[in-house]
Amino acid sequence: MSNIASESTVSSANLDLIRLYLKDLALGVTGDGLAAYFTADAIQIEYPNLLNPNGGRSNLATLLKRAEQGQRVLRRQSYQVTSELAQGKHVAVEALWIGELAIQLGSLKPGDEMKAHFAMFFELEGGKIRSQRNYDCFQPW
Repeated sequence: MSNIASESTVSSANLDLIRLYLKDLALGVTGDGLAAYFTADAIQIEYPNLLNPNGGRSNLATLLKRAEQGQRVLRRQSYQVTSELAQGKHVAVEALWIGELAIQLGSLKPGDEMKAHFAMFFELEGGKIRSQRNYDCFQPW
């Protein structure tokens, strides 16, 4: 019985961490504030999508650099979580992402919104994100 209780505690703590991570992403946290969520050897995999047709794989340094670049592209962003599941060190989140552009992007102009349905899968270790896999389905623009 104690293993079930401890896994439940870990699952709950990991889900809380991912909720806070998404909240901070929406607030535009970058640099050390964002790095604090990840292990030093963290990886992020983005599968091909409308915005990034080839997908990509980022280590922590690249992930942080991309977050900084995102601040120049977006005025604001939000994550509306529609589903979440945690089991031990694994967390899965489904969310509607909305970003307001700060720059021209394709046919969109500054102030226009982009929307995407995200499925994000996390593996955590020691209370930090070790891996993140994103399946991002952008609405056409």
